[in-house]
Amino acid sequence: MKFIHIADIHLGAAPDLGRPWSKARAKEIWDTFSEVVAVCNRDAVDLLLIAGDLFHRQPLKRELKEADYQFSTLTHTKVVMIAGNHDYLRPGSVYDEFQWCSQVTFLKNEEMQSACFPELNTCVQGFSYRQQEILEPLLDGARPVEKGQGHCILLAHGGDEKHLPFQRKRLAAAGFDYVALGHIHKPQIWKEERIAYSGSLEPTDKNDLGSRGYILGELESGKLSLKFVPAAKREYLRVKLVLTPSSTEGALCRKVQEVVNLYGRQNLYRLLLEGEYDPEAPLQLDRLPGLGNIVEVTDDSVPHYDLVQLAQEHRHDIIGMYLQSFGDLEGLSEVQKKALYYGITALMGRKGR
Repeated sequence: MKFIHIADIHLGAAPDLGRPWSKARAKEIWDTFSEVVAVCNRDAVDLLLIAGDLFHRQPLKRELKEADYQFSTLTHTKVVMIAGNHDYLRPGSVYDEFQWCSQVTFLKNEEMQSACFPELNTCVQGFSYRQQEILEPLLDGARPVEKGQGHCILLAHGGDEKHLPFQRKRLAAAGFDYVALGHIHKPQIWKEERIAYSGSLEPTDKNDLGSRGYILGELESGKLSLKFVPAAKREYLRVKLVLTPSSTEGALCRKVQEVVNLYGRQNLYRLLLEGEYDPEAPLQLDRLPGLGNIVEVTDDSVPHYDLVQLAQEHRHDIIGMYLQSFGDLEGLSEVQKKALYYGITALMGRKGR
C-alpha cells in the first residue's frame, strides 16, 4: 500500500505579507498542493494522508471548491484528512458543512474515528480540532481499533503543550503501523518508531528554514518504508557573513549577490552579519534588502577597537574609567564585548548601526 503524507499546507496563506514576493508565494502554495495531487495520479498512490491545516484559516467557499476540484481529479487515490488548529471546524461553518467529493474521507469528529479501506487492507484513525487548542493528551490512550485486520494508520495534529501534547515513546508503543503527524513544520522521521512529521508542504514564514515537501511511504506485510521528498518551490536560508575592518559596502553587496546567485535567486534569505567593522567608517546596510529576496538582516558585528591601546590613551578620562570597569579586557565574554563596544561608540560620539 503506497501513500503520501502531507500536513500544514496552509492554503490561503500569503507568507511575508507586504513583501514583493508575497502574492507569488500565496499562489505557489496552491500550485505545490496541485502538484502533489498530480504525483498521486502519476504514481498510482493508494492513500493521500492530510494531517491537519490544509487551510491557513477558516476557508472561504471558493477555496473549499478549488481544493475539492483538485481531489476530484484523483483517479485512484483515496484522501483521508483531519482539521488542525489553524483550520479547526467551527459548528455551522461553511467548512464544517461542505460536501466533499467521493475521493475524500474527512475525519471530522473531535473523538477518535476510523475509515477503513478493505481493498487496501488499511484503516486510518484520527480526529479533528473543533477549537484552536487541545490541551489534553488525548493520544495517550490511542490504540489501533482494527489491529489484526490489516494496516492501521493514525492521523494526528499537534505535539506542543497547547496542541495535543503527547509522548513519542508512548505513541510508538501503541501499536500503529504508522503515525502521520502534522503541526510541526520541520520534517522529522523516526523510522524505528513508525512516526513522522511530514513538515509543511511549503515554508510559510522565515522560521521554516530548509527543505520542505512530503513523505512518500509504503506498507507491505507490516514492513514500512519512508522517504522525504522535497517539493517546495523556495527555501528560507540563513547565511552568515563575517565582516573585517577592511570590509566595504561594495564588497559586502557583492558577497550578498554571490550568495543569492549560488543558492538560488528564488530562495528567501536571512542574513546574519558578524565580525568587526571599522568604527571610523561604519557600513550602511540599507542596500542589502534590494539585492534579492532578503527577509531580514541581523547585524551582530561590532566596531574594531584596540582595547589595550584605547585604555592607555584614555586612562585619565571617562572612557578610560569605563574600560577599567570591565576588568580584564582580554577575557571578556561576547555579551560583555558587545556592551563594551556600544558604550565606547556612544562615549566617543560615533554613530553605531
